[in-house]
Amino acid sequence: MTQRPRIIRRLLLALGAGAGLFFLGTVLLVVAGLRDHVGKAEIALVLGSKVERDGAPSARLRARLDRTLECYRAGYFPAVIASGGTGKEGFDEAVVMRDYLVAHGIPSERVIVDSGGVTTFASAKNTLQIARQRNIKSVFVISQYFHIPRARLALRRFGLSPVYGAHARFFEGRDIYSSPRELLGYLRYLFRRYDASAG
Repeated sequence: MTQRPRIIRRLLLALGAGAGLFFLGTVLLVVAGLRDHVGKAEIALVLGSKVERDGAPSARLRARLDRTLECYRAGYFPAVIASGGTGKEGFDEAVVMRDYLVAHGIPSERVIVDSGGVTTFASAKNTLQIARQRNIKSVFVISQYFHIPRARLALRRFGLSPVYGAHARFFEGRDIYSSPRELLGYLRYLFRRYDASAG
């Protein structure tokens, strides 16, 4: 065997091994997200998603809010942080989320609006500030199953503990590419700096 074919073979083997590890990591992330970690917390964090052009929560966001309502009624937490940003449709996700939760039975004084939750990192950092103001530590986070591991990681790295989580019961075709992409986000969050002043 000449040198060039040997190099190509090793390169292909390395690429195959890398692809296999990436696939395995994605599977582990999905399994972790589907396994809810429920427990009583002092506050919940529900992460934002798209609002439709008519101002209604998208199906994905509604699923997160409905799971929040379910867990609230089960007594897992007494208050909720609705965290999101303003999307291209022009609506403040956090306000839309608050209005939905209040319309479905959570008292308005028990819903905190975080309109600065433009990323998972920002939502976690803002939750830390709210937790400090209220002298609380434990958080219960609600989002899509593949998003839960990264959200829990960010909250824990900011010093909040314990951090519980439950996934929205909503699945769609885009999850096929959202899950592998989320693994890259999780790996990035593993090596981020976590302090209250970080951007």
